[in-house]
Parts: sequence; C-alpha cells; structure tokens
Amino acid sequence: MNAGARLAVDIGGTFTDVVLEHDGGQERLKLLTTPAAPESAVLEGIDTILQRSGVKASDVTLVIHGTTLATNALIERKGAHTALITTDGFRDSIEIAYEHRFEQYDLYRERPQPLIARDWRFSVPERIAADGSVLLELDEAALRDLADKLAKTDIEAVAVCFLHSYVNPDHELRAGEILAELLPNVSITLSAEVCPEIREYDRMSTACANAYVQPMMAGYLNRLQGGLQSGGITCPLLLMMSSGGVTTVETAVRLPIRLVESGPAGGAILAREIAKENDLRKALSFDMGGTTAKITLIDDFQPQIGRSFEVARMSRFLKGSGLPLRIPAIEMVEIGAGGGSIAEVDAMRRIHVGPQSAGAVPGPACYGNGGTAATVTDADTVLGRIDPSRFAGGQVTLEPDRAAAAVSKDIGDALEVETNVAAAGVSEIVDEHMANAARVHAVENGKNMIDRSLVAFGGAAPLHAARLADKLGINTVIVPQGAGVGSAIGFLRAQISYEVVRTRYTDLREFDADTVNDIFGSMRAEAEAVVRLGAPDEALVETRGAFMRYRGQGHEIMVPLPVRDLGAGDGEALADWFAEAYEALFMRTIPNLGVEVLTWTLSLATGRPSVEAAPQQAADGSLKSVAQRELFDPASGAWVEAEVYAREDMGAGATVPGPAMIVEDGTTTLVTNGFGATINALGQIVMTRASTSTGEG
Repeated sequence: MNAGARLAVDIGGTFTDVVLEHDGGQERLKLLTTPAAPESAVLEGIDTILQRSGVKASDVTLVIHGTTLATNALIERKGAHTALITTDGFRDSIEIAYEHRFEQYDLYRERPQPLIARDWRFSVPERIAADGSVLLELDEAALRDLADKLAKTDIEAVAVCFLHSYVNPDHELRAGEILAELLPNVSITLSAEVCPEIREYDRMSTACANAYVQPMMAGYLNRLQGGLQSGGITCPLLLMMSSGGVTTVETAVRLPIRLVESGPAGGAILAREIAKENDLRKALSFDMGGTTAKITLIDDFQPQIGRSFEVARMSRFLKGSGLPLRIPAIEMVEIGAGGGSIAEVDAMRRIHVGPQSAGAVPGPACYGNGGTAATVTDADTVLGRIDPSRFAGGQVTLEPDRAAAAVSKDIGDALEVETNVAAAGVSEIVDEHMANAARVHAVENGKNMIDRSLVAFGGAAPLHAARLADKLGINTVIVPQGAGVGSAIGFLRAQISYEVVRTRYTDLREFDADTVNDIFGSMRAEAEAVVRLGAPDEALVETRGAFMRYRGQGHEIMVPLPVRDLGAGDGEALADWFAEAYEALFMRTIPNLGVEVLTWTLSLATGRPSVEAAPQQAADGSLKSVAQRELFDPASGAWVEAEVYAREDMGAGATVPGPAMIVEDGTTTLVTNGFGATINALGQIVMTRASTSTGEG
C-alpha cells in the first residue's frame, strides 16, 4: 500500500515531465510531448511511472498539473474562433491599445494584432458610468439579434467587455445569461469575472485572451480528467496557476488565462524552496527547457508577484510590444532560447538562435525524427556535452552524426568555419541571449545581479548555467536533484491558493471603513469558494493589500494591509502605510498631496507543503570518473579533456574540479574550467567559481 502517493506533470513545448512522490522518494520520467493530443503523453507517462514504481493508480491521492498549452495557443494564434461584444462606440479600443509607442523612433515597428479581427468585434447600446451608475440600460433586444446572427456562424467563444463593468457588472452578467441561453455551445467570458479592474484596454485584452483559449483548454482538461479516471486515478486534479498557487479544474476551465505561465511558475516555486534551503536571500532562477528559457528574480526567498505581463511580444525585450494580460503572475522573463531553438545565419553573417523551435515534432536533427534544422541541442551534442545514450533518461537516443550534419549545413557552411567552431558559436549566442534577458529583466525591476546565486534546472539549464554565471558575474550555481524535471517537482511544493483583485476607487479623505470591509468580505468568500474545492479542511492563510497612489499619478504601488476589519480611523493609517512603502521604493514622499486607493487585493492559501529533501549519504572518498570526453571550453575557446561522473555515484561532500561533466537521467551538468562542483548535504550540486571558497551555498 502506497498511501499518499502524489503525481506532478509538466507539459512543455518539447518534453512532458512526470514526477511520482511516494514512500519518501521520487520517481522521475521525461518523454516527448504529443502536440496533437497533449493528454496522450501525460497518460502514457503516468502509466509508465506507476508500473515502474509498483504504485497502484488507486493509491495516488493528488495530481498537480502545469502546462504551456494556453501560452502556445496565444503565441501561435491557434485559439478558438472568437467574437467580442462591447459598449457601442468602443469596439476598436482593443486595436487602438495604448497611446504611447513602445519603440518611439522605429519607423518599421510591428504592433501586436488583436486576437479578434475587426469583423468579429460587435457593440450593443448600454452605458455604465465610472461611479457604477447606469447611464443607458442594456438593449437586450439588440443583444438577442446579435446572438441570433452569431448562432449562424462558426463562433466558438464570445468575450463580453462593457465600459466600467469592474465597478458595476450587472450589464455583463445579464448579457452572459442571454448569450448562454441563445448560444448554448459557445464559451462565454465576462471581463468583470476575469479581470474586475480599471483600465479598459488591459481588461478587454485579458477577457479576449481568456475566451480565445477557453474551448481548447476546457476540452483538453476534460479529456485529461476522463483519461485519469479511466485509468483508476480518482483523486483531485489540481492546476498550477501563473501566480504560483494551484487551483481546481473547475476554476481552470472557467479562467484558463490564469494558467498561461503555469509551467514556468512551478520552476520559480522550486527555486524559492532551493533558495530557502541554502539561505540564499538573493537568487536567480534559471529554467531552460526544450523550447524556452525562463528567468526569475528571487529576493528574501520569494519570487516577485506582478499584476500583469505580456505575451507574444513582437520585440523580444520591449515592454508594450505584446498583448497585455492583467492577472496575478510571477514576474519572469521568457525567451525563445531552449534546446530545440533553431539556429541560422542571416544576410550579415550573424548567428541567430530562436525564437522558432523544432519542438517535439520533428525535433532537433539529432533526434532522428525528421528534423533537419540546426538547434541548440544539436550544437551541444557536437560539443560533446550530452551523453547520447542518457538523454531524457534514455527515452530519446541522440544521433551525433545527424547533429553534426545539421550544424555544418546551416551554420558552418554559411560562415565557412569548421563544424565544431559553428557549434561553439551557436552555444555562445544562446548564452548571451539569456544573459541579456536577465540583465534587462533585472533593470526593469530595479534589481541587480550582485551577490546573487543561480539556481539552474530544466533539461538544458545545467549545461549552460556555468557559462551564464560567467556572463552575469555570478559566483555560485546550484543544480537541485531532479533538475531535468524541476518545474514538475516545484508543483509538489506549491500551495493551493487563489487571489481576488477588485477595483473600487477610494479617496482617503472620504474613507468609508464599512464599504471596504464589505469588499474584503465578498473577496474572501469568492477566494474561499475556490480554495475549499481543493483543500476542504486545511487551515488557510489570508493576505490583503491595496494598490495606492498620490492623486494625479498614473501608476500605483502595492501596500500590505492587516487582515482585520478596518475602522473609521484607519484612513489615516492607510496614508501612513502608503508613505512608508512609497519612501522605501523612491527614497522620498510628496508632502501635502492626497492619497487614493485604486484597487484592493486578497489572497487565500494553504500552508506550504512540508516536502523535505532527504539527507544525502556522505561520499566515501572513492569517487571515480566513468569516462573521459573532449569538451569545448567557451571561456578559453579551446578543447579540453574532461572527466565524466555519474551523479548517482556522488555522495555528500564529493568534489570535482572543472572541466567536468556530471551526468544523470534528465540532464547533464557542465562544470567549466573556471568552476568546481561539490555535492551538499541535500544532494544538490553546488558549482563555485574557482577563485571563491566552495561550500553548500
């Protein structure tokens, strides 16, 4: 009997990762994603790992799942045929977007096109004022006529976004009832449910994106849940959200936009726990998989949580060049720089890597599945960094000759250089892309890289972590156990949580405590209804906050609030709390200027799961390499002889100097010439720059 067995599944663009936690240990599995039917790889992986471990399906008590399917649908524009219904005169707001130019002097800049074309954007007479009063009643007859017309089309989803519905949702709620009656097979998204916040364009963009991915995500989740039940797994299925918490299938089907960054969020959760275990107050999470690389700043054992982010940026590092989504999300930068990213040479003889990816099908040339384009994985194979027989835990046997042929054809011949040199160029370019992304992300968030440690996971990250650390001036790199399936392991350490954000403008000169308490009461009820579906009996932790600003400003800052009923005198306390937070950020306050609250926020979560890594058995001093390999050293630009070690042979305290390779199922850690590696008491690889002292992080 294996009571308490838990499963975590992460679907990436290239690989699907499965982790089974039972009897104090873990089983891990990587297999290629099945893009045409993603649930196929999930169900196959679960069946394989249960058979391998001897755990019965009925013994599984929890399945936690994260996926990038919603993200990919938005980026690739492969969502549902969607219509938008808005207030008369405002159907073009989604295309007008912001007034500012994200690149002021670029005459050839490309703006992101709306998910919904103009022919499928409609309006009906209605109007609600900014204070919530009704200026014009909803014209239900006009809405019914429009619904009749849509019923004769192939529309699969409808987004409803009326002006100022965040303060008074009555018109949207009524419109939703009418549309559900007349369009029973069409998914309906209301902006007041998805994003009840001020700023029309952001709210409309978020509602459109939710509607765009809802039919696809609902179909997938229902098929997955059905497949699990058919296989004997009847426990709850929970979904990782972009905010780092997990929620129920019911919520995920209704609000799939909250899953957009669900896979990468699991990695950030893992990095948070690794930072805490090693007492790293300043860390950088580095997750590099087959399709993308994700970078997250971790400060005081917490990743940054934002209220919004962009997807499908037209310009890789420029804010404003993508589609805004206003949902709680871990702040991260994600770029097309993964193992499957395609490399090519442009007209100016420069190597470019990504964002296009070979994906799982056909995959890199070395997979032998029909791919012919040179990729980062092909380059790493040519450079001797990957054991072809242990790639992805032996699920894929690489073919080095195919890798060399692709790199030679696409890069070497174009630049008239040897294949090895071409592969080294590809590797250096992708490392610089990631380093630049990290620098830009840090600057955008007012942070720096000084004294940070790098936490590296994902199938490709340990291969590139040391070189990335070199470029960023980082001295310590930590590679956790099971790094190749790091995001899935992070799912097992996540809390069941839900956050509610609601705009209710409040001038502190006219602070009404009863109104604010009522707002928090309804937000608490909404959040608890979601969380209790996955945690019916657990104690819950509540946090509250307010987004505040000086009158006349166009931006707000987050101010933590106490979890209690507010009183009449707390208007002054709110102003004081705002002043403290403002001064901490900007080193000053603005005297004699009024303060206002724009938005209130409440989060409800279970406590963190107590998943402790088992202490590692100490090294016995007899560590021997299992092979030697010629490696290209990017720092020196020369080929060097490197020892190859098996991670399963390395106990706590085992130390190897660079250059070396530490191989395991799922990934390989490359210890470059400037680093040494030590196994700490938790079994984590700690790479330290040779000029600094080694230790456990």
